[in-house]
Amino acid sequence: MVAGEGDLIAEITGPTTGPTSYLDAVTAPDGASLAWVSDASGRPRAWTGAFDGLVLGPARPVPQFDEDVQALSWSPDGLWLAAQLAPGGGERTRVRLIGPDGTVDIAPAARAVTLGSWSKGCGRLGVTILGDDGDGQACLVDVRDGTSTVLASGPAARVCAISGDGKRAVVRLGRRGARELELVDLRSGLRTPLLPGGGAVVADARFDRSRLYVHTDAGHDRPVLLAVDLRGRSATRVIAARDDADLDVVALDPEASRLTLVWNVDGRSELELLDLRSGRAEPLTAPPGDVVTSVAFTRDGRALLVGSEGPTVPPRISHVPLWPGGVAAPLLADAPPPGLVDPDLERFTAEDGLPLSGWLFRPRSTPRATGARRPLGPVPVLIWLHGGPEWQERPVYQPLFQALLAAGIAVFAPNVRGSTGYGRAFVSADDGPRRHQSITDVRAAVRFLVDSGHADPARVGVGGRSYGGYLTLVALAWYPELFVVGVDVCGMSDLHTFYRDTEPWIATAATTEYGDPSTEAALLRELSPIHRADRITAPLLVVHGEEDTNVPIGEASQIVAALRERGRAPGLLLFPGEGHEVRGVENRERFVDEVVRWVSGPLLDADLDVIDGRRTG
Repeated sequence: MVAGEGDLIAEITGPTTGPTSYLDAVTAPDGASLAWVSDASGRPRAWTGAFDGLVLGPARPVPQFDEDVQALSWSPDGLWLAAQLAPGGGERTRVRLIGPDGTVDIAPAARAVTLGSWSKGCGRLGVTILGDDGDGQACLVDVRDGTSTVLASGPAARVCAISGDGKRAVVRLGRRGARELELVDLRSGLRTPLLPGGGAVVADARFDRSRLYVHTDAGHDRPVLLAVDLRGRSATRVIAARDDADLDVVALDPEASRLTLVWNVDGRSELELLDLRSGRAEPLTAPPGDVVTSVAFTRDGRALLVGSEGPTVPPRISHVPLWPGGVAAPLLADAPPPGLVDPDLERFTAEDGLPLSGWLFRPRSTPRATGARRPLGPVPVLIWLHGGPEWQERPVYQPLFQALLAAGIAVFAPNVRGSTGYGRAFVSADDGPRRHQSITDVRAAVRFLVDSGHADPARVGVGGRSYGGYLTLVALAWYPELFVVGVDVCGMSDLHTFYRDTEPWIATAATTEYGDPSTEAALLRELSPIHRADRITAPLLVVHGEEDTNVPIGEASQIVAALRERGRAPGLLLFPGEGHEVRGVENRERFVDEVVRWVSGPLLDADLDVIDGRRTG
C-alpha cells in the first residue's frame, strides 16, 4: 500500500507480489458505504467498506460474489447490491444481487445475463438476457418477485436508463458501429427514436428530473452530449462537444445540477465540471495517472471518486474534493514498482496518407554483453496491437510493457485505423473490405520506427491481444520479412470458424465490423491468416484462455496445428480457468514472464538465426 498519504487509504493485504488494482468504486445511496472491484485476493472480486464521504473504513470481501466481478451497482434505495459476474472469466456472465431476502440470481437458466440500469423506485433492474439466437432481450426485472417486462429485442440490446418517475426508459440496440437508442413509454409502449440520421459507435443516456442526456456520436464525428427536453418545451441541443477530443465518461451529480465530463485527448484524459444552470464548464485537476477510467459523485455531491491509471500508476481510486482549496487524495491505491517508464506519443503516416499515432516506450538504456550501458540508438522493438478493434491504445498501466523495457526491448503501441479516440470516420475506416488498409498500417508502423531511427530493422517483433492477436497473425503472414518474432494472444485465425464458434450474440453484432459470413465469404477467407500459414516463419507464441468463448480456443489450436504441419515449432501457452481476459494475478505474472522470455531470444541475441519458424543459435 502507499505509505504516508493519510487515513484515506484502505487497509487491504493480499497474496499478490505486484501492486493491487482498484476499479469502479460506487457509493451506496445513503453515502455510508462504498463498493469496488479489486484483485487483492488474486482475482477481481467485490469489496465493501464503511465510508463517510471522506474516510474509508476497513475493507471486507463480498463472499456472495464468488466469481470474477465485471461491474457493481447499488439499487437507488440501497437495499440491493448487484454484480455482473463472469464464471471462469468467460463470456457467459450472470447477474447476482444481495438484498434483504438474501442472494438472488437473475434468469439463472439463461445462456448469459448482463447488467443494465436501476429504476429509482419499485425495485426494478434493467438486464439483458442472451440466448442462442444472437439477439438480446433488454428487460426490466422486479427483484422482489422475479417478474419481468421485455423492453427491446435485438443485437446488443441494453437498458441504458429509467426515468425517476418510472414511466420511461431508454434502450440501446444495434450491431457494432450501428447503435440506436429508443425512448420507451412504459405505460403506452410508444417508442421514439433518439438518434435520427443513422447509427452510432457510442450510444448511452441518463435522466434527470426533466431532461434526458444522450451521449453519442450519431450525426457527429466525435462523441458529444445532447440535452433532450422531455417536456417538449425546447429543442434538443448539444451541451458538450470538442473538435479535438472524444467525450469519454459522463457522471451526473445527486442534485442533477452538475455533470462531470471526461475528455479523451489523444489518449490522455481531461476532466471538466459542467454547471447545468449556467452552462459554464471548469477544468478539474485529475488525480495521478494519464487515463481516467471511472467517475462517480459522492452522495453529498461535494466530491468525486475517480478511477485512474497510467504507465507508472497502477489502477487506483482517488477522492477529488469539489470545494475550493480541496486536494485530491488516494482512497484505494498501491505503490508502483520502481523504475517504470512513461511513453512518448509519436505521430506517423499510413501508406495512403492517413495520420496515425502510437505510444513509444523506450528502455532507459540497453545492456551490452559486458554489463556496461550505452546510449540509445536503434533498439529491438516489439510492436503491440490492441484489441477491439473499436478500442484505443492509451497510456495505462501495462506490466508487460515495463517488463520488456527492463529487458532492453522497446515497445511501440500504435492506434491503427479502426481504433476509437479519433472520431467516428476513423473507427469505421477498417470495416469490411477496408480491413486491408488496417493491415498495411502495421507495415507503416515498422517503416516509421526504422526510418526514424528508433528500431533496428533486424530486431522487430509483433504481438497483440484479441483483434490485435488476429492482426499479429495477418502481419506475420503478409509481411514475414519484417518480423523476427510474434505473440498472438487469443486472436482469430479463421474468421469463418470464429463466426461459427463464438457466442451467437457476439457473431450477430460483428457483421458490420468484419463482414457477413453469409454474403461475404470470399472476403473473410482472404482476410483469414490460417490460409497463409505457410508464410508465417517467425517464432510464434500463441496464448489463450481455456474458457474463452469470445474467441474460442479452437482459433489457437488450429493455427498451432497448421504451423506444426509445416514443420514450425510454435509455442502454446494455455490458461485453465481464464476466458478472453487473463484476470488471475498469478496467471498475469506468468504471462508476462513467458512473453518476455519468448521474444528476448530473437530480439536480443545477436547471433540468432530463424529457420522455418525455429529459433537456432
